[in-house]
Amino acid sequence: MAETRRQFDPEFRAGAVRIVRETGKSIAQVARDLGINSGTLANWVKRDREARGEAAAGHLAEDAAGERRVGDGA
Repeated sequence: MAETRRQFDPEFRAGAVRIVRETGKSIAQVARDLGINSGTLANWVKRDREARGEAAAGHLAEDAAGERRVGDGA
């Protein structure tokens, strides 16, 4: 059975991104609080940062689980 995709209006998207930007909470935590997929919110945050001209490196070092990625040390 196919699932229907939820649609989010631009105001909801902007508000979710603003929460991430202004509170310092992880994407994963904000997504849980709002009941949305963390990958979806991560995409919105990425697009917002690109639109603002912020460098992706360093800013998106958090994965969907909200943990910092670390190299394997090799």
